[in-house]
Amino acid sequence: MGTERDDETVERGYEHRDIAVRTIFVLGAALIAVTVLAQVALYFQLGGLWRARQKELPPPVPVATALPTAPPEPRLQTSPALDLKTLRDAEDAHLHGYAWVDRKASVVRIPIERAMELVAKEVAR
Repeated sequence: MGTERDDETVERGYEHRDIAVRTIFVLGAALIAVTVLAQVALYFQLGGLWRARQKELPPPVPVATALPTAPPEPRLQTSPALDLKTLRDAEDAHLHGYAWVDRKASVVRIPIERAMELVAKEVAR
């Protein structure tokens, strides 16, 4: 009797009476189907509740449509490093370049190095 069972187990490859693989797969598929069905039902229910809530809300006031699309100045920097480089470049151009301050009064801006040379020569006199 013991040898017959051993022979049957070897022939089949595993013990059939301990676990029903088909039942586990069917239960797993049923669980997945119920979960998907619940999600779909909730999606449509919440969509209907959202539409019902939107119908209950009063229309927006006319002032709300006239609001500006951008926030007021000063705005946050989106690229601080680039802004700092632009500022430094503008300051360097201002310090190291020639430009008219007041053309009618013949006032010019000269590079800072040249201004320091002129001041040093005047002090040395």
